[in-house]
Amino acid sequence: MRKAGREIKKIEETAGVLSRCDTIRLGINDADAPYIVPLSFGFELLGEKIAVYFHGAQAGRKAELLKTLPRVCVEADLCHGFPANERGGYTCDYESVIGYGSVELLEGEEAQKGIRLLLEHCGIQAEACPAEAMAVTAVHRVVLDEISGKRRNLGDSNA
Repeated sequence: MRKAGREIKKIEETAGVLSRCDTIRLGINDADAPYIVPLSFGFELLGEKIAVYFHGAQAGRKAELLKTLPRVCVEADLCHGFPANERGGYTCDYESVIGYGSVELLEGEEAQKGIRLLLEHCGIQAEACPAEAMAVTAVHRVVLDEISGKRRNLGDSNA
């Protein structure tokens, strides 16, 4: 990282950034160009790793790409504004997380857990998703085996 002073080093702080984000962007490899999808999500800490859960249709471009190319990139960010800097310009105060891992399709109790974490992250308290909805929903998990976080806030001397 070019500006090491901005690096978020603790996994708990990285999880804190995710907890404040409402959307992740999932980058999937495709033949001609990356395919990026914004998604609602849930997550949990697994020791020093983060597991991200998301859902979608069982068919379609995203579902087909994930079956054949499961290695993905996950990105989330928060913009806190555009303050003036001391050089007469402007900068962005932000927090961001980027991670990589392989997607797994979940079933049964693991899928229900993923949906529960997603709903909770979205502010919805629910014990379970109705069976009719689960029957047509693909629930995925990606354990981020590489992750980095970065921030730039007011008062950051590394502007």
